[in-house]
Amino acid sequence: MSPGAFSVTAPGRVNLIGEHTDYNDGFVLPMAIERSVVMEVRPAADRRIVLRSTLVEGPVDIDLTQPIQAGRQDWGRYVAGVVAGYQRLGWQIPGFTATLSATLPEGAGLGSSAALEVAVATAIEKLCHRSLSLVDKALLCQRAEHEFAGVPCGIMDQFAVTLCQEGRALLLDCRSRAIRQVDLTSPQIAILVVHSGVKHALVDGEYAQRRKQCVSACRMLGVRSLREVSLGDLNPNALPNLEFRRARHVITENARVQAFVAALEARDWPAAGVAMCASHASLRDDYEVSCPELDLLVELASHIPGIHGCRLTGGGFGGCVVALVDAATAETARAELVLRYRQASGLGQVSFLTRAAPGVSVTL
Repeated sequence: MSPGAFSVTAPGRVNLIGEHTDYNDGFVLPMAIERSVVMEVRPAADRRIVLRSTLVEGPVDIDLTQPIQAGRQDWGRYVAGVVAGYQRLGWQIPGFTATLSATLPEGAGLGSSAALEVAVATAIEKLCHRSLSLVDKALLCQRAEHEFAGVPCGIMDQFAVTLCQEGRALLLDCRSRAIRQVDLTSPQIAILVVHSGVKHALVDGEYAQRRKQCVSACRMLGVRSLREVSLGDLNPNALPNLEFRRARHVITENARVQAFVAALEARDWPAAGVAMCASHASLRDDYEVSCPELDLLVELASHIPGIHGCRLTGGGFGGCVVALVDAATAETARAELVLRYRQASGLGQVSFLTRAAPGVSVTL
């Protein structure tokens, strides 16, 4: 590397369970994966940031001497949002150039935007010789996605990319922001991720609609968030059917996160699989964020030996499924699921086995 150069590696994430609960003050259980965004950074003499990607045409060029405004439509909006966040704190950011590469598929619902945001934030902190707390860095990146990308995401993705540890899943209470690292080092299991072939896109409006529907349910129930409501409190006569089903998903999903964690800690893999399958059914029927391709993958997985459970992961509307599989037969199960899916749908997709990876890191 040239003098002062360094590399930032920011992993993607897969959410094992706890979907659409983060912005409802609930529980989530993501883990970082062995697919990542890598940023090769070199200091520059001028006050510009120039980024190039091996995956996307056209550089991102940001003039640090000018106010940074929202409104970009290219992938640079994620970069600009993070830079603007640090400038808002009064940081004097030096110019730099960077080249991005990735083994993380974009549009797969695996946290690619959060990985990019956290990579940029980490590069800025390294160049400035100062840093925020890990939690504050994650929150700054979340705000960047809200303000510059137009996605009203919860805190899960940025927290996972920043705070996950190798061999652990991150149990995150999105109300208190308390975290607990949950062991995933058992040699008996592996995590399988399969892309449906339907591009995951949250900015199309459905994600924001789900948030609005949850806010509407809270208003009718007289609570600040759905975290305050138990299943026993949920009266189908007190809410329109739509808000009732949205609330029921969130409430039952929070319970499933706790059941899944207990099953992992007891190494009761079948019980963990039951929670995953129930999560998918709730996302499909009550929250309505699945699609036929995701449903097909989950159905096919249910008939393959060695797969304990399978569910959509991420915001839905496409993207990937995640499955808990026996490690000894994991590769056979992966190949069989992909083959059956290709035969049934005509789609041949990205699939991989992964262990729980560490969060963002810097290499000199």
